[in-house]
Amino acid sequence: MVAATKKLWNLVWGTPQVDPGDLAYAIAEEAGNESSDFRTRLLIQDGLKALEEHWGAGRFEQWLEKCSGRKILEEILSEDLGEPGFPSLKERLMEKTDPEVVRQLFRELSTHLHQSIRLAVGGSIALILPGCLIRATEDIDVVDEVPGEIRSQHKLLDNLRKRFGLQLTHFQSHYLPSGWEKRVHGLEPFGQLQVYLVDPIDIFLSKLFSKRTKDLDDLRALAPHLDKETIVQRLRDTTSALRADESLRQCGEKNWYIVYGEPLPS
Repeated sequence: MVAATKKLWNLVWGTPQVDPGDLAYAIAEEAGNESSDFRTRLLIQDGLKALEEHWGAGRFEQWLEKCSGRKILEEILSEDLGEPGFPSLKERLMEKTDPEVVRQLFRELSTHLHQSIRLAVGGSIALILPGCLIRATEDIDVVDEVPGEIRSQHKLLDNLRKRFGLQLTHFQSHYLPSGWEKRVHGLEPFGQLQVYLVDPIDIFLSKLFSKRTKDLDDLRALAPHLDKETIVQRLRDTTSALRADESLRQCGEKNWYIVYGEPLPS
């Protein structure tokens, strides 16, 4: 399998969200492969139709005009390849959250602060910013609570939410492994605002004990990129409180089995 074909398949195979820009780029690259098999041509056709529906005819045509492989893509689009092979693709198209947009929000937020503020951020944003996860989110999950000086600026926060598509929320630190605060990673300073990201393995373990399917999907995406031995060791050393809760432990056992196909390490 050539690199372009592999990239296209890896993008859409088993993922809950597919960024339309990434899909368009992968399809355009594959257009230069003259030996695409039937299944790949069907994927391209379904991908093109999904993009047209997602973007609208006008934007789709503008993109297609700029593609060097336009003629090949138009041929594939007009081919009779039978029933759609990837009917869920159009439902999974979603613009990914851009790390730079998150940084821009932090920079603007910092201009409204009158004292030094420290934010500990977990959840998916703490995975998206360092490139561990690629997907869409609207929440910047602050550990425990949003500091008062920020929380009290309701008009500002509402304005940022509307303009950036992101809102500051919070979650309780008891859902994180013990000692998480010693393993955070600092981002570059944003004026008066200093942001620390919860360690990816700590986030992985917090999601492991969650019953939400979107957390399970994040586990599936993260597992190939994190060291399993480190995960197992930290699971044993730092999650006794989580495992002591019967309902959380059951979630952990189920999710671990789904991701790794084996019982949760004791």
